[in-house]
Amino acid sequence: MERKTPTDLLTIGEVAERVGIATSAVRFYEQEGLITSTRTAGNQRRYPRHVLRRLSIISYAKRLGIPLTEVADVFAKLPPDRMPSKRDWTRISQRWADLLDERRRRLDALQAELSACIGCGCLSLNNCNALNPGDVLASQGVGAVRLDDDFTDLTPPAR
Repeated sequence: MERKTPTDLLTIGEVAERVGIATSAVRFYEQEGLITSTRTAGNQRRYPRHVLRRLSIISYAKRLGIPLTEVADVFAKLPPDRMPSKRDWTRISQRWADLLDERRRRLDALQAELSACIGCGCLSLNNCNALNPGDVLASQGVGAVRLDDDFTDLTPPAR
């Protein structure tokens, strides 16, 4: 078995297999500017080994529900020609831990409101008459107007 070195260039298939993603995903992340490659004389992509860490970070962020725009923002602060260091990862993971804490706080607040009137106009819950008598909240907009805008979409947009 051939010994791998940090300076090896990898094919798109090798990268995809090692990270556990489709080659189309590798191309997509490259198109989005999250990773880089070089080209052979035959125009085939070759990836530096540090791309494996970047793609692994992307995959981890995806599992956490971190939007790709956030990943791009973090990567924009890193040199594109080297592997993210331990210090980089510490900074990234703390930033994302803070995002997850905020999301958890928002979800906890939303969970506390699950059985309450959301101001949708149905007037069917016991507390609707107290919180939205005669559907007075209709004047504030459409839908569930008692829900804070922070709670309307806790799922990051697909990108």
